[in-house]
Amino acid sequence: MGLLEKSVVVITGGAQGIGFCAAERYAQEGAIVSIWDFNEETGNASALLLRDKGYDVRFQQVNVTETASVKAAAQALFEETGKIDVLVNNAGITRDASLLKMTEEQWQQVIDVNLGGVFHCTQAIAPYMVEQKSGCIINVSSVVGLYGNFGQTNYVATKSGVIGMTKVWARELGRKGIRVNAVAPGFIATDMIETVPEKVIEKMVGQTPLGRTGTPEDIANAYIFLSSDMASFISGTVLSVDGGLVI
Repeated sequence: MGLLEKSVVVITGGAQGIGFCAAERYAQEGAIVSIWDFNEETGNASALLLRDKGYDVRFQQVNVTETASVKAAAQALFEETGKIDVLVNNAGITRDASLLKMTEEQWQQVIDVNLGGVFHCTQAIAPYMVEQKSGCIINVSSVVGLYGNFGQTNYVATKSGVIGMTKVWARELGRKGIRVNAVAPGFIATDMIETVPEKVIEKMVGQTPLGRTGTPEDIANAYIFLSSDMASFISGTVLSVDGGLVI
C-alpha cells in the first residue's frame, strides 16, 4: 500500500516538467490524480500515458487565472470522487526582463498565473477540505523567492508572495484540519533550462554544495513527503529543495 492510497490529488501545471513527474509519483503512491493544465493536447496525452501504466489519472483543462474555470473543475472533481485531499499549486511561468525593460504585459502575465492562480485554486478547493476537516495544500515557491534574482522582478515577486500566502493560510486553515506548506526548488533540470547558457548552468552548479542540478524527482518526492502522514505536524513551513544553494 502506498503512502497516499486513494487520496485525491490535484496538481496544477501537471502536464509536463515537475508537475508531470509529481503526478506519476503520487500515482505510484496509490493516489487518484487530476492533472490541471491549460494545454489540452499535452494534458490528455500525459494522463493517457499514466493510465496506460495502470494509474488512476485524469486530465481537466483549467485556466488557473480564471475563477470560473477553477471553480468548475473543483466542483466536477469533487462530485466525481467525493473528496479532494491534496492540492499542489505547481503551475508557473516566467517572462524574464530587467526592471527597466520589463513590459506591463510581462509583469501581469506572471502575476496572474503564479500568484493569482495559486489564490484562485486554493480558494476554490479549500472549502471542500474544510467540509471534510482534512487536507494538504502545497504551494510551489522558488529559492529566488527567498534571495532574489537578476532580471526576474515579476517571478520573484510572485514566489515571495506565495510564501506569504502559505503562512497566512497555515494560520487560517490549521484549526480546520488543513496543513499548508511551500516548497522552494533550486536549480532543477527541466525543459525550462534548455535555453539557459551553459556558463550560467555551470555557475549555479558551482554554487550548489551538492554539486549538481536537482531533478524533477527531487521536487516530487518533497511533495509526497509533505502530503503524507509523515509530515502530519508540519505546516506553515518553506522546504528548500536546492542542494544547499541557500545556506
